[in-house]
Amino acid sequence: MHSLAKLSALLLISAACPAFATIGYSVIAADPGPWPQILSSVGFTAEAATSAGIYVARPGAPASPHWAAKLESGAVLILEGESPLAATFGFRSTKQTIQLASMEDVHQPKLPLILQRPIEISRFAIPASARVFTKERWTSAPTLAGFRQGKGAVLWIAMSPGQLGYERFPYILQALTDLGVQLPFRDTRLWAFFDYSYRTRVDLDYFAARWRKAGIGALHVASWHFYDSDPERDAYLKRLIEACHREGILVYAWVELPHVSEKFWNDHPEWREKTAVLQDAHLDWRKLMNLTNRDCFRTVSLGVQNLIGRFDWDGVNLAELYFESLEGAPNPARFTPFNDTVRAQFREAAGFDPIEIYTTHKDAASLRQFLDFRAGLVKKMQEEWMAEIEKCRRVRPHLDIVLTHVDDRFDTGMKDAIGADASRVLPMLKTHDFTFLIEDPATVWNLGPQRYPEIARRYQALTPKPEKMAIDINVVDRYQDVYPTKQQTGTELFELVHLAAHAFPRVALYFENSILAPDLPLLAAASANVERVEHVGSKTIIDAPRGVGLTWSGGALVDGKAWPVHDDTTIWLPAGTHSIEPAQQSTSVRLLALNGTLRAAQSIAANKLDFAYESASRAIALLDRKPIRIETDGVSGKPEVLTGVPGQFALLLPRGQHLVSLQTE
Repeated sequence: MHSLAKLSALLLISAACPAFATIGYSVIAADPGPWPQILSSVGFTAEAATSAGIYVARPGAPASPHWAAKLESGAVLILEGESPLAATFGFRSTKQTIQLASMEDVHQPKLPLILQRPIEISRFAIPASARVFTKERWTSAPTLAGFRQGKGAVLWIAMSPGQLGYERFPYILQALTDLGVQLPFRDTRLWAFFDYSYRTRVDLDYFAARWRKAGIGALHVASWHFYDSDPERDAYLKRLIEACHREGILVYAWVELPHVSEKFWNDHPEWREKTAVLQDAHLDWRKLMNLTNRDCFRTVSLGVQNLIGRFDWDGVNLAELYFESLEGAPNPARFTPFNDTVRAQFREAAGFDPIEIYTTHKDAASLRQFLDFRAGLVKKMQEEWMAEIEKCRRVRPHLDIVLTHVDDRFDTGMKDAIGADASRVLPMLKTHDFTFLIEDPATVWNLGPQRYPEIARRYQALTPKPEKMAIDINVVDRYQDVYPTKQQTGTELFELVHLAAHAFPRVALYFENSILAPDLPLLAAASANVERVEHVGSKTIIDAPRGVGLTWSGGALVDGKAWPVHDDTTIWLPAGTHSIEPAQQSTSVRLLALNGTLRAAQSIAANKLDFAYESASRAIALLDRKPIRIETDGVSGKPEVLTGVPGQFALLLPRGQHLVSLQTE
């Protein structure tokens, strides 16, 4: 089995596994181009050429006889464009040229890769042993190809990936993993939104295992499908929750008020929200109800409490609890709320009917008066529903609460468009315990990954608890002109997730079904947050501010002590700086994974294990042995264990900060 003691040399190799792992890269050029963004997006760190495992040779790189030996030893060589070095490995330009405008990639062959502008490049001859990953769509000329050589590999790309690193070849990193490169780090903090209507007939156990491998720690399930009890749908949701819990994945009720359910809309036309043209507010897919009406509010409140009580949820996400629409007041057909209750309240406060902002009160001051009144209504509505969900904690104390709120700091037009005002909501963190999940508005979906650190910066002054902030990335087709794909995929997605995970404690993805299959295996690496990697003799020093999983096989010492928190491929480290080195054998009892923040762990005896954790919701620990006794903060109890996954036992643990002592079979 391999060990990280060898990482100070060129590469870490596993004799038992054909794939190899490395942490460091080096770009052999004065101008590194986009390669640092590309490689760092999945956890590779810059290192000196003497210790790196991945090397990038840019155009014109000279040939050297030493590369063959490096590859045999396990080095990975990325060749960009034409160079004497590329020619020595069989990638030679010909006199033919091609107009490169559209490409096809083996990882997603039906997805067109469209360049913003056609580029004329040389057609290359490539070695017969090379696997073609990307080709020009019409001539089939190869543009991304590679092969294994010895314990290493060569990956060639016909030209620069572009200034941003993703505007031409989205699947460079997938090609590297196809050639055997393992990613160094992984995380399990991702959240993903889930819509039942896209997954009605799937193997839920298979998908739960798939989500866990992708680093998804919680699924936010579209609960409006289950608001009205139905035996078939209820049975489906219970199976989904059980499958997720067995894999250590939490499940939240994703509530989209003022949308309640299709049946509620049909049953209560008298409570439907109205637009400024006094039509029923059926906007996009949401059918909005008038929650300012007290009878409607009480009825929906009882329904939501029933929804939460019927299923074993871990939390509740109050999402998009404000008004429509993105176009704001200029489009009265989509502008809300204009129900009788709101109109009467505003008339009493302002002296005129808000509908008159389109007739006799068209002045800016009157519109501002209504917009500010509307933002106040949103805050009141959010406070009311926060209180309603907190009532559910009396029966289910493990429930976490999330408030999903569209960004109005980066796109400042959102406040007037939909009534969202973070400056009114965030002070609630002083009196309420919830996570504030910032939704990336559609107006900025075309902007690059650097927007996430900027969004985080703009919210820092507004919140007393930055650790309770989170960001939502919408992985969807964008309406703007974007290249090479309408939807974020490959390196673009990984850069988005990577920078978002560095800027925020939690990253959510909308939505589970939209994430393309080639991206899922690399998401856990993209979301890992590692600040520093250093090799000192046989030890690897890692600084991870929120904890991280390190690719590893076999036993390990962490900070000089036998470490019990690992599975067959990953060691899980607490937040902070830690040293890792190989151990002759693994501990007898292993904590395979923990859905919560790991603080400390210790192997006590052959069948005993202690660990400390913190979690905003119920936590789930996955163990390789069945626990038979548990003490939580010194109090004995009966372990609540779920089985069903071979060799794995899911232990349900309470919300909060706790010390757990376990005895296993």
